[in-house]
Amino acid sequence: MIDFKGKTYWLIGASEGLGRALAHDLDTDGARLVLSARSQDRLQQLADELTDARVVPIDVTDAKMVQSAVEQVGEVDGVVYIAGAYDPMRATEWDSKSAMMMCNVNFIGAMHVLGHMVPALVAKGRGDITLIGSLAGYRGLPASIGYSASKAALVSLAETLRFDLKDTGVVVRVVNPGFIETRLTQKNTFKMPMLMTPEEAAKHVLKAMRTTRFRTDFPAPFSWGIRLLEYLPDLVVYRGK
Repeated sequence: MIDFKGKTYWLIGASEGLGRALAHDLDTDGARLVLSARSQDRLQQLADELTDARVVPIDVTDAKMVQSAVEQVGEVDGVVYIAGAYDPMRATEWDSKSAMMMCNVNFIGAMHVLGHMVPALVAKGRGDITLIGSLAGYRGLPASIGYSASKAALVSLAETLRFDLKDTGVVVRVVNPGFIETRLTQKNTFKMPMLMTPEEAAKHVLKAMRTTRFRTDFPAPFSWGIRLLEYLPDLVVYRGK
């Protein structure tokens, strides 16, 4: 069981939704927090609500800004990558700017951050990396250009890190939520099964972070149905296509 008390965690994507709720939970459990996102005002409001937190603004798509942020953050015990971007988009309505923005925030941003943090944690011989993926990363889904692909890349990245870092003392995990009630999912016009509040989702993430288990998918049974799609024949999945 991992104890958060007195440890320093860098939360990237902490200003809203799941990140904000998780910050409160980690704070309650005694963690020291470094809060990052693009909005310094929202981050400062959050820091003022917490016991021991400082603010380091960051745009994860900007490699130079990431490097500067890493220098300001300094040594940490763990990093949680929560930053995410989403726009519902069908291939027939392709918006390159929006699609690339999703890829850059959801995946390339993680590569920017981890390019600094992985070597630092490995050199220290201990550390904790949590990547927040999505159930949408398990299969290409309708109206998900940019989002599903970038989350699938993030899940694949986590899998590779888990293999390569297994003997280094660095724990790697991926947490894949379903629908969370945020400003991003407000863009959806379809029914979202088992929609969760950020506070409910944060409890699942915190529980996952207490263990060294690699993969956590939630909520059940919705996550089971999504994973089942991986094993269905293409003739079934794309019937009539």
